[in-house]
Amino acid sequence: MAMDEETGSERHILEAHLDQNRATVMRKVSGLTWEQATRRLGPTATSAAGVLKHLIDVERWWFRRNLDAQDDVPFAWSDTEADLEFEFGPDESLDSLIAAYGRACDESREVAARYELTDQIRAPWPSAPRSSLRWVYVHMIEEVARHNGHLDIYRELIDGQTDRD
Repeated sequence: MAMDEETGSERHILEAHLDQNRATVMRKVSGLTWEQATRRLGPTATSAAGVLKHLIDVERWWFRRNLDAQDDVPFAWSDTEADLEFEFGPDESLDSLIAAYGRACDESREVAARYELTDQIRAPWPSAPRSSLRWVYVHMIEEVARHNGHLDIYRELIDGQTDRD
């Protein structure tokens, strides 16, 4: 989706910025080996593949669970095990996570298409204020962009790749 910030609608601009950030995630993780993608470079369980797996859950959380009020959405994260979304099973691979992220983004687009920017979402936790699809778009742009910053650092530390390369 080409971005035209001068003539595009507010919705078009929000969707284009989010899609641009989603595409950057894919570009940042593409070309890594599984060993590189799962390498922990700091004191936490975070890795490039872990960031990708986390973003799959984030897409599902905001669009399917909170906007569309689906209660049967699968998540890797757990209320009982910290950092579970940063752990990997024997059947997972970078290709499978990239495909799952693509599907999660497609699901998010499909859900969002059924709503107006002003439509309210289910409160994600009891004390959360009511929010709208507009808020979800802005939050997701921030969330994905922040994690793209993490992926920038991971790629630079793993193989020296930067956006200038």
